[in-house]
Amino acid sequence: MLTRAFDAVLCDVDGVIRFFDGAEVAALERAAGVGEGSTAEVGFAPENDLPLLLGRIGKAEWVDSIARGLAGRVTGVQARGLAEAFANSPFRADEVVVGLLRRVREHCRVVLVTNATAWLDEDLALLGLTDLADAVVNSSRVGSAKPDRRIYEIAAGRAGVVPERCLFVDDRQENVDAAVALGMTGVRYRGPEDLRRALAPVLGQRVVRPRVAGVGVASEDRGDRADP
Repeated sequence: MLTRAFDAVLCDVDGVIRFFDGAEVAALERAAGVGEGSTAEVGFAPENDLPLLLGRIGKAEWVDSIARGLAGRVTGVQARGLAEAFANSPFRADEVVVGLLRRVREHCRVVLVTNATAWLDEDLALLGLTDLADAVVNSSRVGSAKPDRRIYEIAAGRAGVVPERCLFVDDRQENVDAAVALGMTGVRYRGPEDLRRALAPVLGQRVVRPRVAGVGVASEDRGDRADP
């Protein structure tokens, strides 16, 4: 199969391109006597996370909300330390995914579509990825977060392509489902091979049919760093 199936790739950031290191937070949680993941549970709670991802609050307010959410479980000093460490967790880019996106951008437009913070541009600069895509559609900048229909329409518009000619890649099933409902081809991302397989027609590679669904549908769900 060498037929070009789409004219733009709309790709998620966290859980696909970028991954966070939670080792410091986990160590602090153990020292404070709370379960691993407790800080993330508070930080990603809709009442704390959604205002951040819609650009209604900044990092300082988000840190405050996490510390408040941890109050009663740990001391005030520990709550503040956990919140600060979580909000400033180190991160890295998956170089395999970055390489694939750079290659496909030689053939079609690439747009990053992400539920992210207002400081995403600075993070992308730290990773050396400011030139990875033709455009970045950031929920905190456009005031709409996946799986809301509007952010997909904005992304397709930035790509200059109708939804039916877009390939959408995300690690969350609900976000893929929303893209498919709009007419896009959806890929549930679990690892670089999912992306490599989906991009094969544009990159001039033969498509090998997967043993499990990768394009348009997928099964199990999981969360990612800041992309609910």
